[in-house]
Amino acid sequence: MAKKTSKTRKKVQAKKPKTVKKVEKKKVEAEVKVEEKKEYTHESVLLEEVCDLLELSKKKNVVDATLGLGGHAKEMLKALPKAGKLIGLDADPEHLKIAKKTLRSYKDRTILVNSNFAHMADAISENSRIKSIDAILFDLGIASPHVDFGERGFSFMREGELDMRFNPEEQQLTAAEVVNKYGEKRLVEIFKEYGEEYRARKIAQAICKNRKRKPFKTTKQLADFIEKLLGRGGKIHPATRVFQALRIEVNKELDVLVEGLKQAVELLNKNGRVAVISYHSLEDRIVKNFFRDLARNNGQSLKLITKKPIAPSEEEIQRNPRSRSAKLRVAEKL
Repeated sequence: MAKKTSKTRKKVQAKKPKTVKKVEKKKVEAEVKVEEKKEYTHESVLLEEVCDLLELSKKKNVVDATLGLGGHAKEMLKALPKAGKLIGLDADPEHLKIAKKTLRSYKDRTILVNSNFAHMADAISENSRIKSIDAILFDLGIASPHVDFGERGFSFMREGELDMRFNPEEQQLTAAEVVNKYGEKRLVEIFKEYGEEYRARKIAQAICKNRKRKPFKTTKQLADFIEKLLGRGGKIHPATRVFQALRIEVNKELDVLVEGLKQAVELLNKNGRVAVISYHSLEDRIVKNFFRDLARNNGQSLKLITKKPIAPSEEEIQRNPRSRSAKLRVAEKL
């Protein structure tokens, strides 16, 4: 009986490593399948309106200053005359790789540059021989990969490090540094100014108290903390405004927008048009005031094409709920 037991044990022991290997193999295969299913998709907002209002059928050289995954750029290239060219800029190198695939059938008519639009003039002069620009588009929304996947730390709905940098290779400041190192007064200012968060002081005080015991490292950790602090009411997550404020601070988005608009006006030919799609009141206010000031002062260098912002149709909002807050403004250079 003892020998039989020993043999049985040997058989069991011999089979065990094989079973572990199979389990590990299946686990790896499952992870690969998940990775393969991870597709970057993004539905561009106000496509028809952008192409119509920029009058692309009459243009030659255009700029998509926020290329993203290439959705707007593809439609712009379709609308342009066959000789028309497009320069696409994006601060995020990962977006640029995806956009290159999206626009591969137009590769002889596109110039793609990894650059923030605050450096638009240099990016164009250093990467092309194009001297005159007929139309420029800014789509200020963040692309779906930032929100749909947690790795870059933009979304409170996905776990990831508190990062939020559009270009991690060139930018130093992260959201984690802002949350864990900024003083309480500065956090209040950021949450109020960039997030329009009326509970800014309460949130900042709680963050500063809690981080002494345990620093904030991940998106979910911060989002759960804010939700517990404020409670959950309504459709909007209580961390939404704080995350917006952090993203704007990390990427200096409002300063960059003003600089980008200035360069756009300088680069445009006479009768050239600039279109801006914004998604929150801070951006829209900057665009509105910038266009209005140049339409009234400085010898009227701009003409307003849209007196009031264009919003997505109900049909588009139903199809793409993320478009619901979008506002499109267009101006023409005189």
